[in-house]
Amino acid sequence: MEAFLVSTGIVALAEIGDKTQLLAFILAAKFRKPVPIVLGILVATLANHGFAGALGAWITSLVEPQTMRWILGISFIAMAAWTLVPDEFDEDDAKLAQYGVFVTTVIAFFLAEMGDKTQIATIALAAQYQSLFMVVAGTTLGMMIANVPAVLLGDRIANRMPTKLVHAIAAGIFALLGVATLMGAGEGFGL
Repeated sequence: MEAFLVSTGIVALAEIGDKTQLLAFILAAKFRKPVPIVLGILVATLANHGFAGALGAWITSLVEPQTMRWILGISFIAMAAWTLVPDEFDEDDAKLAQYGVFVTTVIAFFLAEMGDKTQIATIALAAQYQSLFMVVAGTTLGMMIANVPAVLLGDRIANRMPTKLVHAIAAGIFALLGVATLMGAGEGFGL
């Protein structure tokens, strides 16, 4: 259950102000059809984070536990720093409208999430907890917690979100995870 809760919380916080959340705002404003957008986000996130989680689990099988502890600890600390860097949105991510709302959302979200903070976090979390299903379920829920309100409420919440504060909290959680991992937390998980 810890893997699910930590994954949900970290991704929900890290996603605030992220380029995929900005993409959700743009798709909602452009199409004004929340159901296919939300379903597209769900499908894209499940596919992307499923792949990322599987990669994290596979990496764990290749690396010695002590080495993995250092890799994960440093990765979480790096994620803390990366979370503090504001994302820039590429307008090309939203220019797939010829395929319909759902398919446009799936393609745009899947591509925007490639190499993104939350995808890298999913890899690290899956390696840390060695619970692929719980991590992917948690990171997916975290993405939905951050993006569904963006789709449904759009501009009404965009300007009221204390993005810097939320990013600082997410960075703090990543940093704590990194330090705890380096200090031996998670050894019960084989690390």
